Amino acid sequence: MSNLDLEKEAVNVVRALGMDGPHAARSGHQGTAMALAPLAHVLWTRVLNYDATDPAWPDRDRFILSPGHASMLLYSMLHLTGYGLTLDDLKDFRQWDSATPGHPEVGHTAGVEVTTGPLGQGFTNAVGMAIAERNLRARFGSELCDHFTYVICGDGDLAEGISHEAASLAGHQGLGRLIAVYDDNHITIDGPTEIALSDDAPTRFAAYGWEVIDLGEAAEDLDAMEAALQSAKQSTDRPTLIVLRSHIGAPSPEADTSGVHGYALTDEGIAETKRRLGLPEDQAFYVPDDVLDFYRKTGQRGQQSRQEWEDRYRNYSGDRAAWDAGQDGTGLDDWNNELPRWSPGDSVATRKASNECLQALLDVVPGLIGGGADLTGNTGTTIKGHGVQSSECPEGRQIYFGVREHAMGAICNGLALHGGFVPVNGTFLVFSDYMRGAVRLAALTQAKNIFVWSHDSVGVGEDGPTHQPIEHVASLRTMPGLRVLRPADANETAAAWQLAIQGPGPSALILTRQNVPVLEGTDDRSKVARGAYVLSDAAERPDIILMATGSEVSLIVEAAETLRGEGLAVRVVSMPSMDLFAAQDAAYREEILPSGVPAVSIEAGSTMGWHRWADLPLGIDRFGASAPGDEVMARLGMTAEAVVTAAHQLVNR
Repeated sequence: MSNLDLEKEAVNVVRALGMDGPHAARSGHQGTAMALAPLAHVLWTRVLNYDATDPAWPDRDRFILSPGHASMLLYSMLHLTGYGLTLDDLKDFRQWDSATPGHPEVGHTAGVEVTTGPLGQGFTNAVGMAIAERNLRARFGSELCDHFTYVICGDGDLAEGISHEAASLAGHQGLGRLIAVYDDNHITIDGPTEIALSDDAPTRFAAYGWEVIDLGEAAEDLDAMEAALQSAKQSTDRPTLIVLRSHIGAPSPEADTSGVHGYALTDEGIAETKRRLGLPEDQAFYVPDDVLDFYRKTGQRGQQSRQEWEDRYRNYSGDRAAWDAGQDGTGLDDWNNELPRWSPGDSVATRKASNECLQALLDVVPGLIGGGADLTGNTGTTIKGHGVQSSECPEGRQIYFGVREHAMGAICNGLALHGGFVPVNGTFLVFSDYMRGAVRLAALTQAKNIFVWSHDSVGVGEDGPTHQPIEHVASLRTMPGLRVLRPADANETAAAWQLAIQGPGPSALILTRQNVPVLEGTDDRSKVARGAYVLSDAAERPDIILMATGSEVSLIVEAAETLRGEGLAVRVVSMPSMDLFAAQDAAYREEILPSGVPAVSIEAGSTMGWHRWADLPLGIDRFGASAPGDEVMARLGMTAEAVVTAAHQLVNR
């Protein structure tokens, strides 16, 4: 068999696996995996620099399958090239606890770089990975970082608004090592794309500043696709979009139909397609020895490159400690000692305290990078003295995302999952709605991404209800895997930063616009780390417990003084993180909130979630209003007087 014949057989085997996996599961998506088998073959055998025996090699090329519904394509290549997926894993496609879930999941399957499924997210993650590669190469040299980022995207990815945001920023940034292949197959679940889409994607991307290579009907031409990919690697000053007109489900009888976008090919359709491919009709998951041997050899092709990188790493004369800390997503030794402290009596907005923390950590947490969505100064995500990220300053650690909240969150997920970074991104809390998809994926993948959301209550004031968050904190607390921290003052803010850096996964820092007093007793970071703690206490068993988060903690401190003056024994509890407190053992929770002692809580937002901890939660279960912040807070019951009244009700009851 000639090499060309072997490659043709190999591509057809991948196509067949793309049918067999969903058929075994009786669910899934067949057509795209079949149509893109030739492209995947070219990538894994001719273009990508990787070593299947070491999937975590830091200088590997990154590959992202943004249309994650075509996951059988990725799983097939990972099995064939030797990443550790077995044929039995492919047969367990979409089954409980299998290594081949319905959409690719990073950390679950070796060789999967990001979790894809919600369309547009993977494409946007790729932009973050391209920024990561360029920044590391500029700061540490090409001897440690010198690779490319490849992403396959489809019509659905490019229809989603997040991809417009990301493509625009990528073009502006001139990300020359970002190569996207657009699978232009003209089919969606509802039918032909023309029923809802008439964009001219090549012209649009050219307007964004991308290099565009329109290959037309070349989805079967291995050499043409390789030439386009190699040409794209030469574009050093802007990203490249390769447009590939494919035929979904080809060469099956269902090709170019919306049905084959999903699971349309069953016994007869699969048998007929395999006849057309020249493969055994009656053998599912058929992988002949010559094909497997061919792919396994290509999977080890990058071993020499990886070993040469390891030699360079061992002999590296640059800042190894900074590189290692970045790769570990942490700081240098004793990094937390650089966090500032404030004295009781100071008055500072927690967003401003947060920026002081960020600025103090930049030299000792080398992976910190990021900025705001056109609200950089307002949210405290300004990074001074470390350059502004651009093609002219690739080492810059300040990123101006522009008014692109959703892309900002997903780009930062890409930065985190690439390795080498702890990204920070900021906007007003009310606009976290625009980021929800990216935040959820950060939590799902445990990407170490720090979300800084300021202007956290109706205290925003005159901008009115469109800018005053109500339900947002409560909603974010319901998201598994997201560490939500609403610090009471500047010292709790520093503790929140320490938790965000030293802990796994994403963190949400919920911060005030307005100044709040620095309180006595908030500077013990070990207490803050437990989610809730006693800020001040009675000499004996308390008659009443007052608890709060954020700016409202100062209100319960004031209310406690009044109640103590009336002879009541009062405990004051700061609860900067409900989820951290809920994770403590029952004994600690009982120690802080003893059974039988009535408790009042107050938070300037939805009362949802507070009934678990408080007998009488005070909050705002309506939208706000446009007026000075202090007046809005007072009119909506966010006062020390309201806390005193509620305490009287409980004690008298």
